[in-house]
Amino acid sequence: MKRYANLAGNSPITAYEITDDSITIEFNLAHTYLYTYTSAGKKNIEQMKNLAMAGRGLSTFISKVVKERYAEKIR
Repeated sequence: MKRYANLAGNSPITAYEITDDSITIEFNLAHTYLYTYTSAGKKNIEQMKNLAMAGRGLSTFISKVVKERYAEKIR
């Protein structure tokens, strides 16, 4: 997984991993969730990828838009 830059300095997101049709997000070095095109929608996943790479806004986007539409809680 790649370290999330957390440019705002207050995100619970610590890391992410991007594939063609999904993104896996690690929160607080403890919980990891897989979000897919099927679970959250292609447009949302692509936006999450962009925010992850930018290092800002991902947690807010998840809490306001995607919410609990993950495909799997990995841990």
